Amino acid sequence: MSRLAVPKTYKLYIGGAFPRSESGRTYEVLSASGGFLANAAKASRKDARDAVVAARAAVGGWAGATAYNRGQVLYRIAELLEGRRAQFVAEIEDAEGATRAAASAQVDEAIDRWVWYAGWADKFAQVTGNANPVAGPYFNISVPEPTGVVAIVAPQDTSLLGLVSAVAPALVAGNAVVVVASERFPLSAISLAEVLATSDVPKGVVNVLTGSPAEITPWLASHADVNAIDLVGASALDWVDLEISAADTLKRVLRPEQGPDAAAPALGRITAFTETKTVWHTKSMR
Repeated sequence: MSRLAVPKTYKLYIGGAFPRSESGRTYEVLSASGGFLANAAKASRKDARDAVVAARAAVGGWAGATAYNRGQVLYRIAELLEGRRAQFVAEIEDAEGATRAAASAQVDEAIDRWVWYAGWADKFAQVTGNANPVAGPYFNISVPEPTGVVAIVAPQDTSLLGLVSAVAPALVAGNAVVVVASERFPLSAISLAEVLATSDVPKGVVNVLTGSPAEITPWLASHADVNAIDLVGASALDWVDLEISAADTLKRVLRPEQGPDAAAPALGRITAFTETKTVWHTKSMR
């Protein structure tokens, strides 16, 4: 006896929940050959604001977690992604028209990048912080701290790898994230959100929006409660205007990157979303 398949409903991921867009809008996601894959939620300005509220509520607890704990959580994401590897390979094959080998390589690299950044969680502060030489009976120590809420425009030309490459480094330092997924390839982003929801990532630490970056990004760039914005996937937008909007609210900005490996793993992508705090303390004279 034949049966009807149960099609998956792809929603947003905000504050640990999976709401539909408050606007009720969706858009068709097509395969590489032009066939229908799914309807994805088309996020609105209100959805972006809700995501920022969720990220702001979560950032204190995430930043306050130990570096060792954050590394464990990121490694747990890699574990769960490994367990759902076949699903992600199939999604990438359908969406991008990639061969099985190419799709498998992309998923493997995404898993490896979670592991790579997890390893930095309890080490980057030792590399980027230091005890400063001073003339006097003082200790002078500089340490990196998270910037806060980071908005990200994910690379638009990959389903999974670009998203992971942009989100993972912001999380390492203790930031909370609002990410605008690839408009053309959004399905793996929501599948990754399901991985995050079933791992140990606290709700609100990562919020995933699907839809039009051209519609959502200007509002994130000008939002006064967003502390930094990564425009790695915004090369097709008027990103200079986005920089200007970000400057009006004193945001740190990473400019767009292009190429097959935009947002390649690097220590600099972690430190881009940290602030340096310098502490003075007197030495005992005894």
